[in-house]
Amino acid sequence: MRSLSAIVFLTSLAATGCHSPYVEATISNHTGQPIDLIEVDYPSASFGTQNLATGANFHYRFKVLGSGASKLLYTDSAHKDHKADGPFLKEGAEGSLMIMITPTGVTWQPDSTVVTAK
Repeated sequence: MRSLSAIVFLTSLAATGCHSPYVEATISNHTGQPIDLIEVDYPSASFGTQNLATGANFHYRFKVLGSGASKLLYTDSAHKDHKADGPFLKEGAEGSLMIMITPTGVTWQPDSTVVTAK
């Protein structure tokens, strides 16, 4: 009887699947120049890349632990530092987040499941 209960439990676990929420982020360089250093800060951690060529994308998946604001820091090819405040992220957020760096600034395009009101 015990083995039957274990089989039923494992079957129900497999049917529902284990799922861990994450945010699929893409940083896109539309500046017309390479970017030397990029860092995205979010609640409890950060990620980034050393360089991003013109027209290139950088993809990263992360889990939001804690809640708080996000921000982007980057250094352009003229070695000028930039900062752009991003959306407020809530613990357990899930979905996609597009960060586009353009000559006029940074555009954040989160899907509605990622962002919550501040």
